[in-house]
Amino acid sequence: MPAWVDAGFSEYAKRMPRAVRIELAALKPAQRGGPVQRVLEAEGERIFAALPAGCVKVVLDERGALFDTLALARRVERWRDTSRHVAFIVGGADGLAQTVKNSADLVWSLSPLTLPHGLARVVLAEQLYRAVSILHNHPYHRE
Repeated sequence: MPAWVDAGFSEYAKRMPRAVRIELAALKPAQRGGPVQRVLEAEGERIFAALPAGCVKVVLDERGALFDTLALARRVERWRDTSRHVAFIVGGADGLAQTVKNSADLVWSLSPLTLPHGLARVVLAEQLYRAVSILHNHPYHRE
């Protein structure tokens, strides 16, 4: 990833309150070669193996549900109240295996635009920080 991606993600991660932690678990891309479907399926198996047991799975996809920041804050609040880990799954250039999408508790779109993986990572971190700021009555978010 370019340095600006790591710097952007890290900036929002370090701003989070102590009680809220966001971690990045980047998987090495699958080996290219062979049919794309087979590559995606192999990558999907690696994604499933990396997820915390019983977590809420949120797949990011441009065709997913669109909602505003306040709705995200309400979802974050509900997830927090369940005490379950939440895993946000961002696909690579070829997307995600259908099995990964089908297993999701939520398929969410940051935008109907197709975003590069690194930019989606930074936007996700910023929106999570914004949602948590709303829940903690922090002045970062202005209506």
